[in-house]
Amino acid sequence: MRKMFRYFLIVSLLTIVGLINPINIKHAQAIYDPLSVPNNKIGIHILFPDEIDKAKELINSNGGDWGYVVIPIRSDDKDLEKWQKFMDRAAELHIIPIIRIATHGDFFELSSWKKPQDADILDFANFLDSLDWPVKNRYVIIFNEVNRSDEWEGEANPGEYARLLSYAVIVFKAKNPDYFIISAGLDNAAETDGETYNQFDFLRSMNQEVAGIFNQIDGISSHSYPNPAFSQPPSVLTPKSISSFQYEISYIRKFTNKSLPVFITETGWDQTKFSDQAISNFFKEALYGVWSDPSVVTVSPFLLKAGAGPFEKFSFIKDRDIENGIYRSFLEIPKTKGIPGESTRSAILGNVQVDIPIKDFSDSNKKNNDKSIKKVIKWFILGF
Repeated sequence: MRKMFRYFLIVSLLTIVGLINPINIKHAQAIYDPLSVPNNKIGIHILFPDEIDKAKELINSNGGDWGYVVIPIRSDDKDLEKWQKFMDRAAELHIIPIIRIATHGDFFELSSWKKPQDADILDFANFLDSLDWPVKNRYVIIFNEVNRSDEWEGEANPGEYARLLSYAVIVFKAKNPDYFIISAGLDNAAETDGETYNQFDFLRSMNQEVAGIFNQIDGISSHSYPNPAFSQPPSVLTPKSISSFQYEISYIRKFTNKSLPVFITETGWDQTKFSDQAISNFFKEALYGVWSDPSVVTVSPFLLKAGAGPFEKFSFIKDRDIENGIYRSFLEIPKTKGIPGESTRSAILGNVQVDIPIKDFSDSNKKNNDKSIKKVIKWFILGF
């Protein structure tokens, strides 16, 4: 009860100082349906901005244009110049960015990601609103696999996530109605055990905490991996396989009449168990099969380039920048010439080299208000 009181008190406070206008939020419909225009659904997940040129070669090949790139941005990586250069390059290369916001690891204490707070949402909204985006829709995923305990500081909490997601919708769309808010992709292999939830228990609990939460968002992210063990062929269609997105959207329809588009922002097969040729065939079968579902905006496999480590078994590019057979197969897949809605870009930075503070989150006319708001919110968080 105290958490809900705090939530509504903060929203009321922001309304009073003018950062949030609920009337504008209710009526602003600046985003467009990405499935209503010619759409190149081929995408790829990258980890670093400097991988965007290589990503372009993959997703915009063989007739393609305006493919998608999914990239995480951590709360300790808000470098305005770095990320504006990424957005500028995306515009030049005709790439649609999907930004997944993230906190940072709390590995020394809990071997997990730090749980986000309301202040993280405010900081991300201010920071990302300082960037000039390449297309009209500003796609933002609100965190990652939040039904896993290690993604939520040791214990998944669907109620906390639902409140944070609702708050994110309010804050981001108050900053700019072009934000297209996407819920976190869930781990389709997880089971409910007290600390972690399977995706359906998690979705149900979200709606119990914030009734109508799925009416508020603009789309859902799905991690439609071929589970169990990232190793099921594309002919296996279950709630834990590459068709998991269909089960998720079908379940969400219990709570909303809204037709939510799906962004498959992670998927892929374990390369230690199959040859490149076999996985290439799997991808083609899935793309022409279950992933051709008309609700799917993009299929962005994980991962373009992993380097050494646990994700290497999914990587399209190996050590010494060697492209594997899966990468080469993706080059040959026929693609669509996408035509996204145009952004009114103002070239905030462009190619001009300027000195910018790494954490300058707000424009000059909001700076004083934002600082005061953050102080008050910090007081609420610590005080409650």
